[in-house]
Amino acid sequence: MGFSCLTLSLFRFHLQQLFLLFITSFIATFLYSSSMPHHAATDDMPDLNGRVIDNGRLELLESLGSGAYGKVYRALDITSPQNNQVFFAVKCLLRHKPGSDQEEFQNREFTIHKLVCNHPNIVTLHRIIYDRDFVYVVLDLCTGGDLFAAITETDMFHNNVQLVKESFIQLIDAVQYCHEKSVFHRDLKPENVLCTEDGSGIRLADFGLSTRNHVSQDFGCGSSYYMSPGVFPPFVIVTLDPCQLLLQNVSVRNFRSVGILRVIAMSGPWVSYSPT
Repeated sequence: MGFSCLTLSLFRFHLQQLFLLFITSFIATFLYSSSMPHHAATDDMPDLNGRVIDNGRLELLESLGSGAYGKVYRALDITSPQNNQVFFAVKCLLRHKPGSDQEEFQNREFTIHKLVCNHPNIVTLHRIIYDRDFVYVVLDLCTGGDLFAAITETDMFHNNVQLVKESFIQLIDAVQYCHEKSVFHRDLKPENVLCTEDGSGIRLADFGLSTRNHVSQDFGCGSSYYMSPGVFPPFVIVTLDPCQLLLQNVSVRNFRSVGILRVIAMSGPWVSYSPT
């Protein structure tokens, strides 16, 4: 009799958990979907190849890539000597209305990046340039491209245990340094990890989704293939304590993402992926 009562109590408890999971997952998924932009900001940006900025000092050359919010160009420092030319990466963003939420979001990214960019494994932010329509973020140029290309194109990390070990120690150092400064990246993915040409040097980049909060209620923030289960709608962690409902430890999810990147680097790109 006592065993049956215990079984019934456990059943009711799990049923209550499942009900809370369904409700909170629905809310989180709805908020995540409604917050996604309908089109990338880069859809409205012209080709800036050949534009000269920074009072005639930098010339934008070919595009290195684009994301949801901006384009990145290789840039030549025109003042550098012909026999020792200096190049940068310049991230071009749309300039938003002063005082708008979008401008605040941009400025937060710049502020957070500046807090940690003196680490040798984090891309240096040199300066920010403004004109009427655009914001130009002058960064270190990493000639080896990003980790995504290293995995899918050059395959340099595949089964190379020593190279993966050396490179990912650098990435872990960079992430740990950020955490010590109360900076949490939240979008660790191959496209945001830059490499030297031989893969021996790693630099962490793009702090657009970073936060200074140790815990967060921003579910669905980041790239789904590299998210922790607790931040991937509808896999929301639920507790019976309302004060703890929908909270996540941001530093833990960052290191889980690092682990996913390490596995992909060693084994090659996954054919399929389940966030569980």
